[in-house]
Amino acid sequence: MGSAERTKKKVQLWKKAVVHFSLCFVMGFFTGFAPTGKDSIFSSPAVATHNKSHISQPPVNRSVTPAVHSSNVNRSLRAETPVPVPVPVPVLAKSNELESPKQVDGTVVHEVKLPSRRLVIVVTPTSTKDQFQGVFLRRLGNTIRLVPQPLLWIVVEGQSDSNEVSEILRKTGIMYRHLVFKENFTDPEAELNHQRNVALKHIEQHKLSGIVHFAGLSNVYDLDFFKELRQIEVFGTWPMALLSANERRVVIEGPVCDSSQVIGWHLRKMNNQTDAETDADTKPPIHISSFAFNSSILWDPERWGRLTSVQGTSQNSLKFVKQIVMEDEGKLKGIPPEECSKIMLWRLHFPIGVVPRNLVKTSSLFDVITQL
Repeated sequence: MGSAERTKKKVQLWKKAVVHFSLCFVMGFFTGFAPTGKDSIFSSPAVATHNKSHISQPPVNRSVTPAVHSSNVNRSLRAETPVPVPVPVPVLAKSNELESPKQVDGTVVHEVKLPSRRLVIVVTPTSTKDQFQGVFLRRLGNTIRLVPQPLLWIVVEGQSDSNEVSEILRKTGIMYRHLVFKENFTDPEAELNHQRNVALKHIEQHKLSGIVHFAGLSNVYDLDFFKELRQIEVFGTWPMALLSANERRVVIEGPVCDSSQVIGWHLRKMNNQTDAETDADTKPPIHISSFAFNSSILWDPERWGRLTSVQGTSQNSLKFVKQIVMEDEGKLKGIPPEECSKIMLWRLHFPIGVVPRNLVKTSSLFDVITQL
């Protein structure tokens, strides 16, 4: 009996060991298939907390703008990442363009005040009979493109099959309007006046607000001229030097000024031999390129103390403008204001259809200019 009981106990011990071994084997087998990235259900919470406390975050470079985060980055870390505050860059400007400094969130900011410029409207008539029209138009365009904006160049041309003027205007990069008329003329001067009237009608209909100046193709400018032109309020005038083809002499036309007040005029005698100076009582025929006016006089004459407009007088806008310029001589402003003593506009007189004999030898004309 004793031996039989001991045998039963041994068998039971072996059964318990086999069962225990089998359970451990099965648990270990299935534990191997469990994901390794997450905590196991058998892991201790205390151990997990202890491990997390030793994880250190990578250092953040505060001087560099953070790059785009990938999708697998912890959002809590992304929220804690410091975002650098942009520092305002100082703007260099002239002393007269800086307003009083202002403080925005504790930072001193200087606001730049951009200068406001008046629109200059340059009107240029052309003539198909002038074989140097393209050359002079390109030269004038190269001058106008150097003038600070805003500027509008209105070029008037007779109807023709050639697109030379359009091509030249497109290549200048200037804001322009190209006007075309259909009338035929035998008198070149009458044709030019008609073109100026076409431009004035366009300004009046569209109510373009600015200072109007008639620029001939043969005009040569000092760039300071356009700066002075923007200072005109109503009417302005200036002296102009006339350089004739095949001649080595200069004729001065325009006002005689006391500061910026017109007190007389430079006039040429009919024989073109000498110059004469008249007083303010004499009404000289002012040259079309030696005066400018505020364009609002065309559609808003009451603003300047006049009761009639172009429609109420005649269809000749140019004649109307010349008339009011000479009538309101007291409102004429001479430029430059230093007694109109500086020549900023030269006119090369080439009769239309006539080729100067020494056109190639242009150095003599510019030698005369430098002697002024």
